[in-house]
Amino acid sequence: MFATLSDRLADTFKNLRGKGRLSEADIDATAREIRIALLEADVALPVVKEFVGAVKERARGEEVSQALNPAQQIVKIVNEELVNILGGETRRLRYAKTGPTVIMLAGLQGAGKTTLAAKLALWLKEQGKTPILVAADLQRPNAVNQLQVNGGRVGVPVFAPEPGNGVGDPVSVARASIEEAKRKLHDVVIIDTAGRLGVDTELMKQAADIRDAVQPDEVLFVVDAMIGQDAVTTAQAFLDGVGYDAVVLTKLDGDARGGAALSIASITGKPVMFASNGEKMTDFDLFHPDRMASRILDMGDMLTLIEQAEKAFDVEQTSKAAEKLLGGKGDFTLEDFMDQMKQLRKLGSMTKIMGMLPGMGQYRDQLENFDEREIDRIQAIISSMTPAERQNPKIIDGSRRARIAKGSGTKVNDVNQLVDRFFEARKMMQQMAKGGGIPGMPGMPGLPGAKKGRQQPKKGKSKRVSGNPAKAAQQKKELSEKAKAAPANPFGNGEPVDYEAAAANLQLPKDFSKFLK
Repeated sequence: MFATLSDRLADTFKNLRGKGRLSEADIDATAREIRIALLEADVALPVVKEFVGAVKERARGEEVSQALNPAQQIVKIVNEELVNILGGETRRLRYAKTGPTVIMLAGLQGAGKTTLAAKLALWLKEQGKTPILVAADLQRPNAVNQLQVNGGRVGVPVFAPEPGNGVGDPVSVARASIEEAKRKLHDVVIIDTAGRLGVDTELMKQAADIRDAVQPDEVLFVVDAMIGQDAVTTAQAFLDGVGYDAVVLTKLDGDARGGAALSIASITGKPVMFASNGEKMTDFDLFHPDRMASRILDMGDMLTLIEQAEKAFDVEQTSKAAEKLLGGKGDFTLEDFMDQMKQLRKLGSMTKIMGMLPGMGQYRDQLENFDEREIDRIQAIISSMTPAERQNPKIIDGSRRARIAKGSGTKVNDVNQLVDRFFEARKMMQQMAKGGGIPGMPGMPGLPGAKKGRQQPKKGKSKRVSGNPAKAAQQKKELSEKAKAAPANPFGNGEPVDYEAAAANLQLPKDFSKFLK
């Protein structure tokens, strides 16, 4: 979503590299580029003015003028100011001290409240809570049925006493849900309300009535991050008409410019609490302003990636694979490789995973064109192998490769590439796991544990031969005479050695003669 903004800011910072000191003109030019980047990203004008003013003021201060690397200091300032306009610190749910915690969802029509209600329920379930969903959207056709289907998908019960489709009183349903939650010992109640427009007075009053009836601990305003500047206007209208405690952004995986996400928290003063960035029920998490700012500046989001890996990966299985790699005896097999790929798939699409790594913005085009089915093809090839072939890929000869290609619906060349790449990757991972650097580059300096290249034995110093022909002949003659005068005795005492007499005088043990035959 923030691709345009990220690219524009990256180009701006490139122009500052290599400058030991920033002039007033450099600061003004940088501020102008940042202003244009934010306006193109559809950020609200008041937010842009405040942001650029803060960056310029800090850029003229001592923290930049006395910095060893002014360009990096500017990036640091922009990052901190982005965190500020995104809300500062991570906002977490407030749970009720007694009784069930009541969460009410409100927002525009089509913002994705019903789907988000199920995502939130699943997230709370993973936190050890026992949530219940409440179908209080009795206005939209099939809204009750949709919530029941989504509740079934995430394994959370749905309280739906009314059929909906314009039938029933949502205020009565919301009020009755609290008693239902207490009776069935649910500790969190999530109330899905009808979508409404900011100018719809009747429905706005209905939302206020539901709020007054259940006294929610949290009122979350659900907003589509793709609707642009109108998101800010709507957010303010809901704040005035109903009131809310925090914002939830949906459809962050869209291709819109996303300036609304940067504007809402700053203008309304209400923090963004959750973010939904995909169609799966698991594509939902807390909104971290610092991590979002890091993504916008193409510095990656390693913390989120680590958290997701901890949830998806089997620790025991991963540690066994690591031990096999460290063993260095070829114990890491194609079977282990496929198991690791299956765990990786649990994290989501490869494009999303790679996008969390620092500096991947420059490869955005390649990531967008990445074919996710390539992983399925690799798994199909490995699945078409026999257990023996997975354990020892070296036995896969030409006829076996043809059979594997036929069984997996691929070409022999695809099998060849997979096997070759597996051996190369295994070798590289083993080398890196042992701290030996990259294969083919022995003895890289500065790497802890790096192995030194094989040392050539030192040769003894040879006497230099003169370039003068007469002198060279004289040196050769002297060397020849020395060789003739050298003693025959290798021990160097100048006396000839009678080896037969020496052997006869040896005091050998009894029956030792049989060993001399």
